[in-house]
Amino acid sequence: MPKRPKASSKSKPARSRAKPAATSPRANKDQASSKQAQVIAMLQSDTGATIAAIMQATGWQQHSVRGFLAAVVRTKLKLKLESEKVDGVRIYRVISGAASKAKRHKRPA
Repeated sequence: MPKRPKASSKSKPARSRAKPAATSPRANKDQASSKQAQVIAMLQSDTGATIAAIMQATGWQQHSVRGFLAAVVRTKLKLKLESEKVDGVRIYRVISGAASKAKRHKRPA
């Protein structure tokens, strides 16, 4: 039986298995123009914002705005969110750090 010629001993160059960094549209998007940034700016204004105003600015539905206020503003960003009813309309606003500490109410003993 004749011998087979040996395969060449040259090794293949090692391929890099690292995937290139994925550039998502969100990462490249200007953060100042995001809907989240718009809503935060509305909430930080002195006049605050109503759910209807946020719905109009973002195109979100009412339940989405409420979810954003609870999940993102309060929980994720840990901002102090105040709401008050003025003339039958609820207005939401973010309170600055110093003001939020001053507004804390003490429980009676």
